[in-house]
Amino acid sequence: QGPAAVPNAPCHPQLEGLCSFLQLSTCPEPSLARFCSWLLALSPDLSHSSAAILAQQLFLRRVLALTQPPSRHLMAALTSFCSKYSHPFCRVLVAAVLQGPGEGAEQTKLMCELVEEILEPHSVQLVLSQVLEVPLSEKLLPVLQAVLGRQVRSPPCPRGEVLPPELLDLLVLTLCQQAPAFATSLNFAKLVTAVLTVHQSQVS
Repeated sequence: QGPAAVPNAPCHPQLEGLCSFLQLSTCPEPSLARFCSWLLALSPDLSHSSAAILAQQLFLRRVLALTQPPSRHLMAALTSFCSKYSHPFCRVLVAAVLQGPGEGAEQTKLMCELVEEILEPHSVQLVLSQVLEVPLSEKLLPVLQAVLGRQVRSPPCPRGEVLPPELLDLLVLTLCQQAPAFATSLNFAKLVTAVLTVHQSQVS
């Protein structure tokens, strides 16, 4: 797939041509994990646009096609890539998952695992902002719950993580606006309770 397949994907024909030549989008997953480990050793680091192209070529097709939990090789590759390039990864992959049709159960589970265990705080905030840009649905509620979980869990955030005021305001506004549509949703009720618990001093 070319850049047009992903919103806001940068145009980098030479790198895309190289990825196509190496067949990175369809290479065996053990090779993918080794390739991502090799990427970490590159110096200097990849530019944001180059990392976004690689995220698209390496992971987009695989993640959108998931119908069962990702293999350990794919998770190793994702973890390795996100350890250095989580921001461009989120720009490409999370946007595609959010805009994908259907329930996307495995994709949602993967997003939650990334938020809970792998992504750095600034990338978690990016995921939250991306979720709040699309219409709220049942499949996105666990992702919001995972974001809030990063603020109260121990590792990987022993001191907790604080949402910027503008993101917290947008989250609260979204929940208020969407409440009538989720009147019978247990997940929505749990999410509202979590917001009031974590941010009780900031939410009136």
